[in-house]
Amino acid sequence: MATKTNPGRFFEDFRLGETLVHATPRTVTEGDRALYTALYPTRFALQSSDRFAQMSGFDESPLDDLITFHVAFGKTVPDVSLNAVANLGYADCRFLKPIFPGDTIRTTSEVIGLKENRSGKTGIVYVRSTAVDQMDDPVLTWARWVMVNKRDVASPATEPVLPALPEAVSAGDVPIAEGLDFSGYDFDLAGEPHRWGDYAVGEKIDHVDGVTVEEADHLFATRLWQNTAKVHFNIQARDDARRLIYGGHVISLARALSFNGLANAQMIAAINAGSHVAPCYAGDTVYAWSEVLDKTETAAPGVGALRLRLVATRNRDADMALRAEDGKYAPGVLLDLDYWALVPV
Repeated sequence: MATKTNPGRFFEDFRLGETLVHATPRTVTEGDRALYTALYPTRFALQSSDRFAQMSGFDESPLDDLITFHVAFGKTVPDVSLNAVANLGYADCRFLKPIFPGDTIRTTSEVIGLKENRSGKTGIVYVRSTAVDQMDDPVLTWARWVMVNKRDVASPATEPVLPALPEAVSAGDVPIAEGLDFSGYDFDLAGEPHRWGDYAVGEKIDHVDGVTVEEADHLFATRLWQNTAKVHFNIQARDDARRLIYGGHVISLARALSFNGLANAQMIAAINAGSHVAPCYAGDTVYAWSEVLDKTETAAPGVGALRLRLVATRNRDADMALRAEDGKYAPGVLLDLDYWALVPV
């Protein structure tokens, strides 16, 4: 029987160096801001208030940086991870230009690495994706790797090619949004008094609050970003018959929770590395803590950058431990995200 439907790519379908042009450009609106705020307990002033944004060098309030990430990421799913077992990690993610209501995002990806797993049932696909706006200006670029099912276990293994990815975006290369100016920053309106100089490398911050993941919230969010990965919707796509919570949902929850202690970390400039350490399911309660890894001044007026490790945990992890004695991730760790945030000096 002839078919016109798309079953999604399997590991054997990817070719090193090919470019994937992803369908369905997406125009973002104030509705995306409202829905994002309804889904996550985010309170950052720059993305909440036009007046605060105007005091910070913009004409209006930009949308949350992670809205850009979710929308751009969602475009890649039908061509990259529709048949994924899991999204494994991110690297060299740079937020090059903020987006505002009315901007249109479209995405392309290049296959930069392939490696079949030892079981012969799956393989790891590495892609570099780039999102641009309606003026073809790059707004976001990132690398990610995903475990994808093979169509035929008996198909021959490809020669493994692993891409060379930077460990981190260097302090001197942290992207700064054009026009950003924190020289007139209002700490009262932002919610906390802590400046760039108040944070010390090695300091850990317990963000205290927790959010229990609901099945309805996760499904709503994943549809909002037009992410069609089967493991998030179809219980028959997983052996345990449980929907896997979209990893980006955990990232946004943890970032929103980080407001308590990092309210002045107004923008994400880059994600150096990220790992979804363990699966998250409906009913899990997500907590978060951060560690200051590095800090740098920038050329933008009043703007400094903090390199932060954001860790999301399942249920309470009072010791804020990332690793167990054996060097593996501590029980309960869901997310390990290393990123640069822009803060007032």
